[in-house]
Amino acid sequence: MGGQRVHQYTMRLLTVSILMSLVLAGCATKPVPVVPKFPVAPEMLLTKCPELKTIEGDKVNIIDYTKTVTENYTMYHECSAVHDSFIDWYNKQKHIFEEIK
Repeated sequence: MGGQRVHQYTMRLLTVSILMSLVLAGCATKPVPVVPKFPVAPEMLLTKCPELKTIEGDKVNIIDYTKTVTENYTMYHECSAVHDSFIDWYNKQKHIFEEIK
């Protein structure tokens, strides 16, 4: 009776060992390819700058001129800030991407 238990234990151990060998061999033969992808830029940074405003008409008064220049100046600096943010973001992401390779 005791010899039969030892035989069953040995058979179970042998079966588990064979199964584990097959599982590990299967994992070792098929490596999973890891290809890093360059990240997509945030949508806010991909929008184009708005067109600058112009003054219409033959007569231009100083108030319209000043208002238009001020609005264009503001739009330029807002767009410049976004563009600078994009350049910073892009350079950081590219550096991280190249470190992974």
